[in-house]
Amino acid sequence: MNVIAIIPARGGSKGIPRKNLVNFSGKPLIQWTIDSALESKYITDVVVSSDDDEILNEAQKNKQVFALKRPVELAQDTSRTEPVLTHVLDNLNEIKYDYLILLQPTSPLRTSEDIDFAFEKLLNSQATSLISVCELEHHPYKSFRVDEKGYLQGIINNNYPFYPRQELPKTYRANGSIYIIEVEAFVKKNTLLTNKTTHFEMSIESSLDIDTINDLRQ
Repeated sequence: MNVIAIIPARGGSKGIPRKNLVNFSGKPLIQWTIDSALESKYITDVVVSSDDDEILNEAQKNKQVFALKRPVELAQDTSRTEPVLTHVLDNLNEIKYDYLILLQPTSPLRTSEDIDFAFEKLLNSQATSLISVCELEHHPYKSFRVDEKGYLQGIINNNYPFYPRQELPKTYRANGSIYIIEVEAFVKKNTLLTNKTTHFEMSIESSLDIDTINDLRQ
């Protein structure tokens, strides 16, 4: 079974300049994700995709990592992730991969154990993809909207905003740490969310996403 981990790392960043190379507890931010990928017992190949030569050189310090130069048009603020993944697969088409694992370098607290547990959950399910999540800090059912007359209404109904949280269904958000999908399913639909997507729950603490200087301090 061939499993490719793709780590997308643009050179540009508005929140933190040179974010993927910033020092995070003693090593570049991207290195935390590279290490967790290399330590996984299921990942067979690790690819760093970047438009930035310094990031690619940093990645190549790890001899097991393949660094792939990304076209500028796939490294804009508005660029979507799916074309980046397709670009990697198209450039490595001599190898047939069974699964693709997307690991974003802004999630440094995700461990190799998290990756492996998530992968095992997918393998033991009937799903074709998996997305890591954490529980929402604020339950969306307790939210309000403003109607056409300017009055507050519950976003689902007017009872849920006053329910105890424990009586409401558990809700999640994608935490950006782990996305896994069968390569065949990704190529067919060009999406990470299939009709059969399972989830892997992580704690809010380990779901830290580095986007601002305050995130680094946290």
